[in-house]
Amino acid sequence: MLIFFVIRLIVNGVALWVTAWLVKGIDIKGLSSLILAVILLGILNAIIKPVLIFLTLPINILTMGIFTFFINAFLLIAVSKLVTGFEIADFWSALVGAIVLSIINFIISFFIVRY
Repeated sequence: MLIFFVIRLIVNGVALWVTAWLVKGIDIKGLSSLILAVILLGILNAIIKPVLIFLTLPINILTMGIFTFFINAFLLIAVSKLVTGFEIADFWSALVGAIVLSIINFIISFFIVRY
C-alpha cells in the first residue's frame, strides 16, 4: 500500500514537472515547490474533486466528461495560490495544463505496473 502511494507520488511529480516544462504560463521554482504542489494536488484530488464532480454532475454529463478538465484547472489554480514557487499565469494556462497533465499521467501510468 505504501509503495503504491510512493509510486503515484513520483508519477504525479514527473507529470507535473513535464507539464510545467511544456505549458507556457505554468512555472515551478524548485524541487520543494514541486513536491509540495504534488502532495497538495493529491489531497485536493482525493477530498475536493469528488465533491466538485458530484455538484457539477449534470454539466459533466452534458459535456460527456469534458467539464472535468475545468475542475482540474480550478484545482491547479487553487494549488498555485497555496504553494509558493508554483505559479500559473491565467485560467487558460491552467486549463491547458490540466489537459496536458491528464495525458502525461495516463501515458506514464500505462507503463507502470499496477499493484
